[in-house]
Amino acid sequence: MTAQIILKIDVDTLRGTLEGVPNLIKCFNSHQVPATFLFSLGPDHTGRAIKRVFRPGFLSKVSRTSVLEHYGLKTLLYGTLLPGPDIGVKARHVIKDTLTQGFDVGIHTWDHITWQDGVKEANQAWTRSLMDKAYERFQDIYGIPCRIHGAAGWQMNDYAYQWLDEKQFLVSSDCRGHYPFLPIVNGQRLSCPQLPTTLPTLDELIGINDLNEINVAQHLLTLTANHPQSLHVFTLHAELEGMKLIHVLDQLIQGWKQQHYEFVTMTDYALRMTDPLPYCDIQWREITGRSGLLMCQDISNQHLTNS
Repeated sequence: MTAQIILKIDVDTLRGTLEGVPNLIKCFNSHQVPATFLFSLGPDHTGRAIKRVFRPGFLSKVSRTSVLEHYGLKTLLYGTLLPGPDIGVKARHVIKDTLTQGFDVGIHTWDHITWQDGVKEANQAWTRSLMDKAYERFQDIYGIPCRIHGAAGWQMNDYAYQWLDEKQFLVSSDCRGHYPFLPIVNGQRLSCPQLPTTLPTLDELIGINDLNEINVAQHLLTLTANHPQSLHVFTLHAELEGMKLIHVLDQLIQGWKQQHYEFVTMTDYALRMTDPLPYCDIQWREITGRSGLLMCQDISNQHLTNS
């Protein structure tokens, strides 16, 4: 079976939507590869991330990845000194055009910062309110229900996973892990498949172990060459690979083609799945190069579908 790779783009900000997404579409079209775009559909409150200054590893990550350069001063003031613009309104034309051009589209979140900083300890009402807002905005823009999801910052809770089942999502990518699976949440076996991010992101790698914009692509290509598997999911960001790091993305796509990976979307992969998936628990873990805890697949306690 041909090894496959999904390019999953998290779109966090207004600037990333207006500038990064068109750049990425142009890049993907030039290489003739498909990709999955997951949009933040509500207010851009990026500036409120300043609250993370006391989180372990946050300052280190900021200093390594040139946040001001990638995001821009205006974006970093949204939600504090500047009001947070509504991405789904201001960038509606870009969001809608992404599907028109043939790309896979889905929900990332309603309010990226609010979700990422609040969902871990949130109650059911809070969780469902934000997810419902994103779901309704998606349907308003595209005229169809959303079928795919990918959580902001790999942050989820039990209510969020259960909401995906209730809405009958085709597939989601809300955690880090190793291979596709069905989640077990609070002892309950759910039906929405998870396609976890399997590879480290550029902002986790750059600035560590002498990796930089020049050699980071080769490092990632070495990982996929030395550890081939039936599916890799690579998460990139419209604000990074869609802008200053687009040359790195270009190198990666060329390299994965040379390694004979087939590029597929989340939707395409989900529709092609025929073999039963194992059930796995999900737990909070640290990921090297990223601050805070992330949802991660637990392969130590795997259950067969029919067990």
